[in-house]
Amino acid sequence: MDCVICKNGTTRKGKATVTLERGGSVTVIKAVPAQVCENCGEYYLDAEMTEEVLKRAEQAVDRGIEFQVINMDKVA
Repeated sequence: MDCVICKNGTTRKGKATVTLERGGSVTVIKAVPAQVCENCGEYYLDAEMTEEVLKRAEQAVDRGIEFQVINMDKVA
């Protein structure tokens, strides 16, 4: 797909680092499967992966975690 941000690159299957901040909690999720622009690095998540990263961030808020890092390569 063509990148909607830079308009000059196309996306390829890759991995991204997603940072979410909500309710005083910061969650960094590394190695998230995504489509990544080869030109600017912008990433696009599919619906299933978006749901998963949002769920993990919500769990951090619910548990009162201020900062966490998750590596998706190491998640079962």
